[in-house]
Amino acid sequence: MDRIAILGQQGFSHRWQFIAVSIGAMVLLAGLDFTMARLAKEYADRELPWLALIGIMNAAILFFVYSRFLRTAELSVVTIGWVVFLQVGLVLMDRFYYGVRLPPTRWAAIVAIVALQAYLVLGNVDRSTAKAGGEETAVIVASPR
Repeated sequence: MDRIAILGQQGFSHRWQFIAVSIGAMVLLAGLDFTMARLAKEYADRELPWLALIGIMNAAILFFVYSRFLRTAELSVVTIGWVVFLQVGLVLMDRFYYGVRLPPTRWAAIVAIVALQAYLVLGNVDRSTAKAGGEETAVIVASPR
């Protein structure tokens, strides 16, 4: 059973199903990519072969997960969201793990990027109304496959 069908059984509308799957894909992909970035950083510092091996396996898992999510989510929306979540995670890692300080203007830019991403995802499923037999019916313009 796919992710969309499970959400549909829980009573979620098609719009919220699409949003939930898209955001879930973005966060999972960003988490896998974040792990790969962390492994790459550690490998660059320590040159331990097992770190490279785990990084390569992580890349294969990332590819598989990405391809599976593209069955139900939009390529462009998921990809840009993944990159935004990844970048925010890396900035936070730099700040709290490596002690890198960012000026307030950079934090403002990060907040603006996340807000714009939310607009892209939440505004992606446009609803329009159409008259069908005298009744108004919601039509999903962009929907999952």
